[in-house]
Amino acid sequence: MSLTPAFLDELRARTVLSALIGKSVKVTKAGREYKACCPFHNEKTPSFTINDDKGFYHCFGCGAHGDAIRWMTDQRGLPFMDAVKELAAAANLDVPAPDPRAAERQQRANSLHDVMAAAAEWFVAQLASSAGAEAQQYLVRRGLSRATIERFGMGFAPDSRGKLRAALAKFGDDMLIEAGLLISVEGKEPYDRFRGRVMIPIRDARGRVIAFGGRILGDGEPKYLNSPDTPLFDKGRTLYNLDLALAASRKSGRVIVVEGYMDAIALAQVGIGDVVAPLGTALTEQHLERLWRMTDVPMLCFDGDSAGQKAAIRAALRALPLLQPGQSLQFITLPQGQDPDDLVKSGGAGAFERLADTAEPLVDRLWAHELASGPLATPEERAGLKQRLNELAQAIQQPDIRQQYREEYRRRFDEKFGWQPRNTAPMRQNAWVPQGTGQRRGQMRGGGKGGWQPPLPPVRAGTLALAQGGVEAGFSRAILEGLARFPACIAERAEAIAAMPITDRRDDALRHILLDIAFSSTKLEPQAVATILAEKGLHGIGGTTSSDKGLAFSFLRGKADSGRARRELIELIDALSERVEIATALGDADRRFTAMLDEASFAEQQRLRAALQAAETRLADLVQDAGSGQDGV
Repeated sequence: MSLTPAFLDELRARTVLSALIGKSVKVTKAGREYKACCPFHNEKTPSFTINDDKGFYHCFGCGAHGDAIRWMTDQRGLPFMDAVKELAAAANLDVPAPDPRAAERQQRANSLHDVMAAAAEWFVAQLASSAGAEAQQYLVRRGLSRATIERFGMGFAPDSRGKLRAALAKFGDDMLIEAGLLISVEGKEPYDRFRGRVMIPIRDARGRVIAFGGRILGDGEPKYLNSPDTPLFDKGRTLYNLDLALAASRKSGRVIVVEGYMDAIALAQVGIGDVVAPLGTALTEQHLERLWRMTDVPMLCFDGDSAGQKAAIRAALRALPLLQPGQSLQFITLPQGQDPDDLVKSGGAGAFERLADTAEPLVDRLWAHELASGPLATPEERAGLKQRLNELAQAIQQPDIRQQYREEYRRRFDEKFGWQPRNTAPMRQNAWVPQGTGQRRGQMRGGGKGGWQPPLPPVRAGTLALAQGGVEAGFSRAILEGLARFPACIAERAEAIAAMPITDRRDDALRHILLDIAFSSTKLEPQAVATILAEKGLHGIGGTTSSDKGLAFSFLRGKADSGRARRELIELIDALSERVEIATALGDADRRFTAMLDEASFAEQQRLRAALQAAETRLADLVQDAGSGQDGV
C-alpha cells in the first residue's frame, strides 16, 4: 500500500505527539515544549524534548529524532503500516484503500512541489529584471524594505499570457494546470493565470511553496488573486506565514490573525512576527483548530472598517461550538478605517502592541455586538437581546463553558436592565421625607442635615414574608421532588437545603430524611432513595403542588436530560437561597430604619430592596425558561 504525503501530513497534524509519548513516558511541560528522560538511552536528567507545533521529538543526548510514526516504529517496534493504522484509528482517520495508482500520485505531488519552487524562482527573477521596474516601485511605495522583499520571496508576473508557460515548459501543460499556474479553456491554448501582478509565495508549515497570491498593479479586478485549490493547496486549511510565525509564536506565546498577507508582511517588517492570515476565505474550523495548537487564546485583528468588524463577529460565532476549557479568542480593535499596515506606518510597532495589550475577550466582544445590534428602549427589544444572548450560549457545545456564558450574560443583563438602587447620596436640604416618619421636611433624627430620595416601589408582601421564614410550598415541594430523583445534588447544596425556611411540616421532615440519606452509607441512587422514603411512609412526595404553581422544571419530568435537570435543580436552590438571604437582611434593615430614621439605614434599605427585586427577576426567569423548555440567559 502506498500512502500520499497529504494523508501522512494530516495524520501527523491530528496526532498530539506529547500525548502519544506520554502514554509510555512521563513528560513534563517546559514552556511551549515538553521534556522527558529519553526512552532510547539511560539518563537521569531529561534531555528528550517534544514539540507539538512541529510534530517531532529530539534527544540532545543520543540524537534520537522523529515524528509520531517514527515513535511507533522505533519505540513501540511496530511495522510502518501497523503504526499508521493505529495512529489513524486514534485520530478517526480512514486509511486509504490499496491503490496501484497511489505511488504515481505521490510522485506527482513531489513533482508539483518542484513546479512551484521553479515558478517562485522565475517570479523573483522577473522582479529583479527591467520588466519588474513598476512592481519594484509599487513595493517601495508600500514601504517594504529589500530585506523584507527577499525574506518573503516576492516576485513579479509579467502581463503576458504565455511567458510563465514557456519558461516552465519542461514540466508540461498538464502539470502547470494542476499546480494552478495555467488556466485551461476547452478548445484554446492554456494561458498564464497570473499576469501583471506582484507575486507573493504561499508556503506550508515546512516552508515549501504550495500556492501564490498576486496583487494587481494599477486598476483592475480582482485586486488580489490567489491560486485555486490544488493537490498542494487547500485555502480552508492554509494560513499565510505559518512557517515563519511558528518560531515567533513559540517565543511570544501568542499568535495574531490579520485579514491578508500584506498586513502580515507589514507587521513582520516592524518586528511583530507571530502573525498569520487566511487566504481569501473567512476563518474556518480547521484554521481555528490549527491556531489553538499554537496558543490557547489567539488574537484576531481585522480591519477597523465595517467589513472587518463583521468578519471578526463571523469568526467569533464560528468559534463558539469549538470552545474548550482554557481555549478562546481575543480581539484587537483597530481605529476606524485603518488596517495594521496603516497603524504601524503612523505609529510603529508600539502603536500595535498597545492595542494588543488591551485585546478584548470573546465574551466581551459578543456582548458588545449584541448591545449595539439595535435599540433597547422597550421590553420587547430587551427580550430580543435576552433571546440573542441565550442563542449565543446555546451554540457552545462544551457544557461547562455553555453554563458559564449563560450565567455571565444573565448577570450582565440583570445589572444593566434589572432593578437598580436609586441615588442615595446626600441630597440638598428640604428634600422629600418618607411618609409616616413624623419628621418635618428637611429634618432627620438627631438633627442631621440632608434628605431622601423617594424609595423604590414596595416589594410584594409574599416576598417580604420570607424575612420571617417560608419558601412557597410549590418551590420547596419541587426542590424535594428533584432531590429525590437526583440525590447526588443533595451533598452539593446541603448547607443551602438545610438552611432553607420550609414551613410545611411534612416537607420539612422529608428535607431532613433526604439530608440523612445523603450523608449515610446508602448508595445515592433514585430507586434506593424511593425505597427508603416508602419505608417511612412518604409515598407520592410530589403531590400536585408543583404543577399547580405552573412549575415545569426538567427535574420534575421522568424523561428529561439528566445534565440539564441537575443544572436546573441547582439553579433553583441557589436562586431561592439568595432570595431568602436578601429578604432576611431586608427585614433587619427595615427594623433599623424604623428605629433610627437616618440616611445610612435608609440607603441600606433601598439597596436591599433593589437586590431583592433582581433576585425575584432571576427566579421568575428560571421558572419561565423551564416552562419554555429552553435554557435561558
